[in-house]
Parts: sequence; structure tokens; C-alpha cells
Amino acid sequence: MTAIDGLLPYVPTTPAPRPQRVALLAFPGIRAFDLSVITEVWDSDRTLRGVPPFELRRTAADPHTPIPLRGGLTLTPDRPLTWLDELTTTDLVLVPGIEDPDADIPAPVLDALRRVHTAGTPVASLCAGAFVLARAGLLDGRRAVTHWHLADTLAARHPEIQVEPDALFVEDTGIWTSAGTAAGIDLCLHLVRTAHGAEAAASIARSMVTAPFRTGTQAQFIEHPTPRADRDADALADVRAHALAHLDEPHTVATLAARAGMSPRSFARHFQATTGTTPLHWLITQRVAAAQKLLELTDHPLPEVARRAGFGSEVTMRQHFASHLATSPRDYRNAFRHPAGNSPIAR
Repeated sequence: MTAIDGLLPYVPTTPAPRPQRVALLAFPGIRAFDLSVITEVWDSDRTLRGVPPFELRRTAADPHTPIPLRGGLTLTPDRPLTWLDELTTTDLVLVPGIEDPDADIPAPVLDALRRVHTAGTPVASLCAGAFVLARAGLLDGRRAVTHWHLADTLAARHPEIQVEPDALFVEDTGIWTSAGTAAGIDLCLHLVRTAHGAEAAASIARSMVTAPFRTGTQAQFIEHPTPRADRDADALADVRAHALAHLDEPHTVATLAARAGMSPRSFARHFQATTGTTPLHWLITQRVAAAQKLLELTDHPLPEVARRAGFGSEVTMRQHFASHLATSPRDYRNAFRHPAGNSPIAR
């Protein structure tokens, strides 16, 4: 096409997709740490690193009144709770943890949570924020998790909830809950990964200097009477690093144990105690993550992706994608594909 009479040719453009809208539910008693995690994940511009844009808003019953936080901090809301009614099924509502599970929760907050859930908007809570969802009745008949120290309390006060004492985070029909403190980071990154792909979550994790995901359960953090030996911890860390660097090679409990200088039984026991999961489950999780990245950033055919990720065959990879991600490798690539060549992994 050429310019006519000095006019530039018309080039049709596709409008940019609307950023995912994320609502932080603010009210007295919420934890400053959880606010910081949510803000770091969804309120930093990382579009130059391939992360999609987000629109994070701090919603409150009275958006004109600062909310006091522990440590002399305050939070200034920027939207009323009615903003939540504009959200859709592709958006997200986040409930930070609360300092005191016994504290009263404002009725407008509970009403707003019921409305957005009825409308089909995903809802997630961090740490003791599960008690807020429980007060709103959103967890009735569902699986949920909170900080391990509060799990028995949540179960006793709300027997209609199936409390998972060990999980880092769980999802049940559109409602997410997480365990304490750092598990909130795990959940936030997982929510990004679910909506926007593994590479977007990994990019955010790199900028936060944290792991893009942790395997295992919070059982590994519960107080135990017998401490782990430093030598065993170092040996296990070496084994994990070696396995990650050679995912395309076959690994068994026996070969991993030999590298750690342990018997297979002792290795499996120490690995579970340290990571909260079995060696083979950890290895499969790492291979699924590696395959996700290859599917997003390369044009490799599915059998080659399976080989590089260590699955051995496309069939095996497809089975693990179904069990871990509830999708197929082909559908995952179609949903989260990035242009090849923008990353060293694509070459």
C-alpha cells in the first residue's frame, strides 16, 4: 500500500486488551506484609519484561479515610467497595491476612465479598484472611487453608469447612486460600501463572528475588523436636541443583540418593522432611514447569519439549499436564504463547 496525495496509508490496529483488574480489599486490622506482597506483584510495571499490565485498586467502605496498620503505617484507599461490582470473571479480588482472627469484620466488606463471588469473580485470601472468607460464608463446604498455627482454630469455629492443615495454598471452585506469610507470595505468583502463564510469574519472581514456585506443604515449616543436620541439608540442596540442571536425564530415587551419599530410604525420608514432598513428585513438578516455559517461549514440537523437560515422551508429558494443570500441552501453548526468539531459551 502506498500513500496517496500525501496521506499516510490506513493501517488497522488491534486495541490492546484491557488490563486485569485486581481489587485489594482494605479494612482495619489487615496485615501490612500481605499488602506489600500484593502491591509488589500487581502494582509494579514490568511490561518491558513481558509481564502484562495490571490495574490494582485498594477498595474500602470509606475510600476517603486512611486505614491504620500495625507499625505506625497507614493505607489510603483509592476506590469504594462498589468498584468490585464492576469486576468480571477475568478479574480478581484479594483479601489480605488479618492480625486478629477474632476481630470484627465490617458488614459492608462481607456483603461485598458475597456479591463478587455470586457474580463469578475469583476471590483469594492470604494467611488468616481465610477467617474473613469464612465469616462471609464463602468457604462453607469447601477446602481451605490458613497458617498452620491457626488451622485448628479455623476448623473448630467453622466445622463446615474442610481445613487442609499442610497445604501452601488450595483452590476450591473459584476461591483460593493460602497458608501463612511467605505462602501468600506463593499464591500470588500462582494466580499470575494461572491467568498469564509461567514466564510472566517467573519474571515477577525474579524481580522479587524469590522462587517462582515452591513445591511441598507447610508441614516442612511446622515446629519439629528434631532439627535437620546441616550436612543432610547441603547434600539435598546439591541434589536438587543437579537435577534442575539435568532435567532431560533420567533420575530415580536411587540415583539421586547415591549423589547425596545416602541410602534410598534415608534420602527419601530426609527429602520429604526438608521439602514437604517426595523426590519424584518434586521432580515431576520441576519438569512440568520447564515444559511450560518451553511451550511459551519456543517453537519446539511437543515431542522435543517433552524430551528437553525430561518426560521422555509426549504422552507422559500430556498425562502430567492433565493432572497438574488440568489442560493439555497444546492448549497451554495456545493460551500462553510468546513470540519465539525473545529469550535465550528460544534458541
